[in-house]
Amino acid sequence: MTFKVAIIGRPNVGKSTLFNRLVGKKLALVDDTPGVTRDRRVHAAKLYDLHFDVIDTAGFEDAGANTLPGRMRAQTEIAIREADLIFFTVDAKSGLMPDDKTFAEIVRKSGKPVVLVANKAEAKGAQGGMLEAWELGLGEPIPVSAEHGQGMPDLRDAVIGALGEARAFGEEEEGGDEEVAASEVLIGEDIVDPDAEDVHTYDDTKPMRIAVVGRPNAGKSTLINALIGEERLLTGPEAGITRDSISVDWDWRGRRIKLFDTAGMRRKARIHEKLEVMSVQDGLRAIRFAEIVIIVLDATIPFEKQDLQIADLIIREGRAPVIAFNKWDLIDNPQELLAELREKTERLLPQARGMQAVTVSAETGRGLDKLMEAVIRTHKVWNSRVSTGKLNRWLEGILAHHPPPAVAGRRLKIKYLTQAKTRPPGFVVQCSRPDAMPQSYVRYLTNSLREAFDMPGVPIRMALRTSDNPFAGRAKKRQ
Repeated sequence: MTFKVAIIGRPNVGKSTLFNRLVGKKLALVDDTPGVTRDRRVHAAKLYDLHFDVIDTAGFEDAGANTLPGRMRAQTEIAIREADLIFFTVDAKSGLMPDDKTFAEIVRKSGKPVVLVANKAEAKGAQGGMLEAWELGLGEPIPVSAEHGQGMPDLRDAVIGALGEARAFGEEEEGGDEEVAASEVLIGEDIVDPDAEDVHTYDDTKPMRIAVVGRPNAGKSTLINALIGEERLLTGPEAGITRDSISVDWDWRGRRIKLFDTAGMRRKARIHEKLEVMSVQDGLRAIRFAEIVIIVLDATIPFEKQDLQIADLIIREGRAPVIAFNKWDLIDNPQELLAELREKTERLLPQARGMQAVTVSAETGRGLDKLMEAVIRTHKVWNSRVSTGKLNRWLEGILAHHPPPAVAGRRLKIKYLTQAKTRPPGFVVQCSRPDAMPQSYVRYLTNSLREAFDMPGVPIRMALRTSDNPFAGRAKKRQ
């Protein structure tokens, strides 16, 4: 069984940098601005031969409970309760601050084992700050540089000293590697034998990855909290609270799901701060890592230009979109608005015709089961496969009813159609002149195929190919 470590301290002491060092990836956003981290983030970490889970937390600040810093502090206090060991981090370069002493007292009262980490120890004059850290009464400060990886052997020894060898080297849970492998399912998965008539059924036991995206203040974090039934993510009336893309493990009706909360995405022209650029880039990575993407729209102001651009990005990335019209409890005329929104969805997002759209209220919990049922339906379509025999029988009828047009006086011939990929469904059309095929006819094939084989609401890829002519380019034989 592994143990859990919480990294805490006041803002801008290098907690997220240390988190990234232990995890081995740049997962947490790092910037010189104090207070970058707001939500707590949990990830598997490694320190030489020690394997454990590490929690990155917001900077401890002395503030009222109803303020944003106060709610951030509440998240950090939850992390302290969850942890088996605490890395209390101080800035050796700047020395002790009054807040360090206040929060050290809180940590001491928790009764948890503590390792005092003096970060930025590589800086000039850091020795004085490290000596000051003795005043906290939390034991010997361990000088480290999270940025440069210095002091990690001493940190490992301090962890073993705080927990004891039996706890620090406790056996890892069996099946951990299998879970990781199962969650890393492929995007754009190749079909091994396209000509096989036996089509595998949908596997509802595999873990699923869902990203929740939208404009700022649409209610993304509130929606995830409502789904999992706990105040896991920081929420409030302020726009743009979420900065990092935070993953949350969840179990829905026996199925393992990883939810990704993302920062609100504003129009590029309105983004000026470096930190917001980093937050949006982190959200885009979450979209590329996800299978299903829930687009949260504010039902009181839906379908602004940015909403459509977000949806278009998701479809171009090949992910399966589901729309959640949030804040439905604020709507006075629900039936009229619902009909209007469904019409707009079909008209404004023709790239994924038949997209699932559900009305929800994250505040009251209304419509959450319907939302998840829509997610599962969309995921099944996104994974669907049609046998080559069925496709070509369908193609014969399409060509008889509506053959491709002649281009420059020459007929276009379509010979064959097969599905080469799933996740999303991808098809290959063998035809005589791919470059001359009008895009309007490709769209006609795509929409007809979507309707005939019941594939609503997911992107469909259509690639045009021609068989190689073995005689192309050869000079004609002289008579």
